[in-house]
Amino acid sequence: MIARITGMLEQIDDGEALIALPGGVAHQVLVPAYLARRLAENASGATVTLHTLEYFESQNQGASFIPRLIGFASIAERSFFELLTSVKGLGNKRALRAMAGEPGLIARAIHDRDTRALQRLPEIGPKLAELIVHELKNKVEPY
Repeated sequence: MIARITGMLEQIDDGEALIALPGGVAHQVLVPAYLARRLAENASGATVTLHTLEYFESQNQGASFIPRLIGFASIAERSFFELLTSVKGLGNKRALRAMAGEPGLIARAIHDRDTRALQRLPEIGPKLAELIVHELKNKVEPY
């Protein structure tokens, strides 16, 4: 598994960062919206380190699989994402879209049982917000 990637940020566009490594290889790394905004503030060409989660995305009912990397600014942010995706109905793609806010703010909303704050995130409706709070309320610490 690729756990971390460090390289030059070539491009950030629509939730994807293109990270160039020495030797000419570049990796496409999916990033949540909060991190895309942070990275966009960096000038292209900056060296960045992303803590990654690797998974395989199924195409056509499992006929083929495409490897994907999801990047985070810290190990804690990656761990929070893994905890969030443990909730039934929140797979990698949906959770990525939902993480428009900083992980600390989302964790605070879960800890405080603030389902209205969760519902302001993309992909999170009333029922899913309730489920997230129910399943994670004792597992998150506000940070």
